Amino acid sequence: METLLEQQRRYHEERERLEEAMMQEKLLKKPAAKERINSDHRVDQFLRRYQDCSGALHELYEDKDGLRKKEMAALSGPNELAEFYTRLRHIRDWHRKFPNEVQEPMQFEFLQLQQARENPGDDDVAPVSFTDEEGYGKYLDLHECFRKFINLKFTEKIDYVSYLKNIDKLFDIPKEKKTPEYRRYLESLLEYLMDYCQRVFPLTDLAAEFGRVQFEFEEKWDAGSFQGWKKDTESAMVKQSGAHLDLSAFSSPEELASLGLDRLKSALQALGLKCGGTLDQRAQRLFATKGKELEDLEQSMFAGKSRVGVAPAAATAAATATKGGRSAAQKQKDLASVEAKIYYLFETLGEQRLDTCDNVERRQARTADELKEDAETAEAMDSDDSDGEEGTPYNPKNLPLGWDGKPIPYWLYKLHGLNITFECEICGNVKYRGPKAFQRHFSEWRHAHGMRCLGIPNTAHFANVTTIEDAQKLWNRLKGSKEKQRWRPDADEEFEDSTGNVVNKKTYEDLARQGLL
Repeated sequence: METLLEQQRRYHEERERLEEAMMQEKLLKKPAAKERINSDHRVDQFLRRYQDCSGALHELYEDKDGLRKKEMAALSGPNELAEFYTRLRHIRDWHRKFPNEVQEPMQFEFLQLQQARENPGDDDVAPVSFTDEEGYGKYLDLHECFRKFINLKFTEKIDYVSYLKNIDKLFDIPKEKKTPEYRRYLESLLEYLMDYCQRVFPLTDLAAEFGRVQFEFEEKWDAGSFQGWKKDTESAMVKQSGAHLDLSAFSSPEELASLGLDRLKSALQALGLKCGGTLDQRAQRLFATKGKELEDLEQSMFAGKSRVGVAPAAATAAATATKGGRSAAQKQKDLASVEAKIYYLFETLGEQRLDTCDNVERRQARTADELKEDAETAEAMDSDDSDGEEGTPYNPKNLPLGWDGKPIPYWLYKLHGLNITFECEICGNVKYRGPKAFQRHFSEWRHAHGMRCLGIPNTAHFANVTTIEDAQKLWNRLKGSKEKQRWRPDADEEFEDSTGNVVNKKTYEDLARQGLL
């Protein structure tokens, strides 16, 4: 029987060996994406095992049942030798009872893991599975989500490539078209992206990242600046059901006054209040009921026939309308929260999304014979990435690889200008091969994220600007030119005197004060 102290020693040893194994995994060279994903999954398994050991050690050190304290007292008391011989006798009895039982040290397990890591075989079981379309974490497989999207009533018939390019532009969809079917589509899309992200980036703590995304979303939602769901006061004013008015969308009587006399009159009548007076009086009378029960209002505010008996019924109707409005607002907030998570996941998977678009376009441009040949050699092409140095094609000029895994011809390399590299400081000093990739990157997520970090909008004015200093100078110049074009009443407003002379406002007021007009 294993003692508590032996359990503690074994857990400490296991923790140290797990730390060593995770360090070796991080130092291991991983030339292909497949090897990187497999290595991250092994590290994730080590981390989970390390957390389990830490939890077990914590429970042992807490010693809630007092067994560890008793064992320590038995080993350090006056009869320590008797305790020692008692445990020795138990060990001999166990080996006498099971003479052929072999106990492997923990070191053997980690040695086997190290050998499997350094010498991977073809028959090794992959720690994670991908579909053929996903290419072991290279591409996204959004065909099922695409089918659900084109079956929505408000969507136009588009192809798969256009869907991939515009899939994250959820803010372009009007709010009134975001139906329950649209919510189910978003939930299926979020479920797939979360599962794919956990398979490709197993070490990413999605729960913590979603917590940060939710916190930022709450701030933007309260400020009314979340993209696609910006607060619209006019819509809150107009889209009220019936005569009752939800006052939660209004912060002052002046906003209520913009509704007009008739709308305020119907809202006051629905509450049983006096509906006469000017526009400002009606707005102030209605705004005074915000956050209050009608029973708490002064009786002088009610109409003559509504002072007794009608107010409770009006209060009930108003409470029902307010509850329904809040329920609808909460549904909109929950839907916007799902969109915020999808925005974060697409930002994380930006590289896979671009590679998916290129892969789909490349496959659509190929003939039937090429597709058939590619299907026959799919397994060989899949193993080319992880064959090591022996399976690496001869490529002394470091040319890009084509769809068949071989270097493209050198004349094609020169024709597309791939021998020219462009570096963008805004993107984090990323280098782009060829003018086509360089021009395309200005509209991609990495350059847009860099401009957003600088606080500069990614507009057409900043095309071909790659340095931070040039972008900031151009932004300051644009702000200065906009400031000059701004309307200034003192200089731009014109006045005409009695003789027909046209001067600006400042000159006209100076002449008027001097009595020269």
